[in-house]
Amino acid sequence: MTDSEPARIVEEARRVIDEIDLAILVLLNRRAEQVRRIGTAKRVLGEPVYQPDREERIFDRVVGANTGPLEDAALRRLFERILDESRRLERMS
Repeated sequence: MTDSEPARIVEEARRVIDEIDLAILVLLNRRAEQVRRIGTAKRVLGEPVYQPDREERIFDRVVGANTGPLEDAALRRLFERILDESRRLERMS
């Protein structure tokens, strides 16, 4: 391995990460649009925003599909943040 190879690896990996970050952004915003639709429908139906059973099913599904390298606990923490923001959006819908 030459001295410049690690620097090239870092540069390439960062470029790929930047692309992935933009893809995540698009998917999060798609998800948020659906959350807003749900929030509007829940208001009409008189359903509560917070539905812990549904959230546990989301956690179970995501953790069950996990193949790593992220640990299950890390995924749960990430999705807790996503769901926190989702509840906020539902309340605003």
